[in-house]
Amino acid sequence: MSRIQDLPDDDKPREKLARLGASSLDNAELLALFIGSGSKDKNAIEVGQEILKHFGSLNSLGGAGLDELLTCPGIGPAKGSLLAAAFELGARAAREQVSQTPLDSPERIHESFAPQLAWLGQERLLIAMVDSRLRHTGTIEISSGTLNETSAHPREVLRPVMLRNAYGFVLIHNHPSGDPAPSEADRQFTRRLAEAADILQLRFVDHVIIGRPDKGRDPYFSFREAGLF
Repeated sequence: MSRIQDLPDDDKPREKLARLGASSLDNAELLALFIGSGSKDKNAIEVGQEILKHFGSLNSLGGAGLDELLTCPGIGPAKGSLLAAAFELGARAAREQVSQTPLDSPERIHESFAPQLAWLGQERLLIAMVDSRLRHTGTIEISSGTLNETSAHPREVLRPVMLRNAYGFVLIHNHPSGDPAPSEADRQFTRRLAEAADILQLRFVDHVIIGRPDKGRDPYFSFREAGLF
């Protein structure tokens, strides 16, 4: 086994980061810094490469829970917890950035929420509340469903909007399959929600379904953009 300590200093992740900055490290080298040590027959960089191969992408790895991380050879509870914590910090940093961005277009909504939703293995339904300038004022998870279904009643969506005296809201949910095309249930729910929001004089900015790009397919679907409410 090639040990990291036996590598030239220019190839050691910690020394490379100190000399050139974190952006100079590839994904496997960054993972190696969190993993710390390798397995019986692989060093930490090689374990990082195996993890990336196992999940297929960094985004997919970031959406994995601790149980999924523990299925990787060389990853025990301690290393798995460090990786889960690292990705959660990244997700929280992304959520902080959302508060500084007006949610005034489906592109911006997708850009703000795709990092935390695009690679999840189950559907999650979020509501992002906005002020009169469409600036984000808070996000609440309404429901978390199975691989194919998330259900919520319009009142469950509108209650936190009213309790926080928000001007309006954006509805966001993900399709774990990666295809953001709306189902008939998505369409019916959005229509009912739009009618209820109109009665309560709440601004329903958009309902955006988060997916993943594939063969020219858009990575999101906007109900407002499609003229569906």
